[in-house]
Amino acid sequence: MRTPDTAAAAPHAVPPPPVRGLTVLYDDRCPLCRFVSGWLGRQRRLVPLEFVPVGSPGARRLLPDLDHRAAQEEITVVGDGGQVYRGAAAWVVCLWALREHRALAHRLSTPAGLRVARGAVLAAAKWREAHRVRTAAPRAPHWGGTAYVRRDGWVYTPQSGWAYRGPARPAEDCSDGACATG
Repeated sequence: MRTPDTAAAAPHAVPPPPVRGLTVLYDDRCPLCRFVSGWLGRQRRLVPLEFVPVGSPGARRLLPDLDHRAAQEEITVVGDGGQVYRGAAAWVVCLWALREHRALAHRLSTPAGLRVARGAVLAAAKWREAHRVRTAAPRAPHWGGTAYVRRDGWVYTPQSGWAYRGPARPAEDCSDGACATG
């Protein structure tokens, strides 16, 4: 049991800085991204939101240490204290910033809620990819329709939809016939 004397001597982790503002990176060429950023911008907020086109010179100037290539692949929100939220966590933190949706954000921040949020993000990503505007220099290659495999273990196939298969593993070299078959 810890007494007040031993508790005072124990090292304490420094708490993360509070979030007082969020920068939402969005694809200004994507109709869904423009719609969602517009909707977020019209909501009453508890935390200020700044919307910046992903990969733009302004985004690179504002966030020089951010992996902008990764931000173009998955929704990314950056807190004013340097916090980086991607995917489902980014959607949840956006809802958390809104007055009318903070309670929903708290429910979605649970393990079960994050699964629901991840499903929404994956559905949005599928829709976005299907409706991607073609330009002379597309930001990412268009998905071919057979299977979509993400590095975090989620896989989409047209026959079965989204499934979690675990993190990607490096391919085995079976040229000598020594690989397991079962």
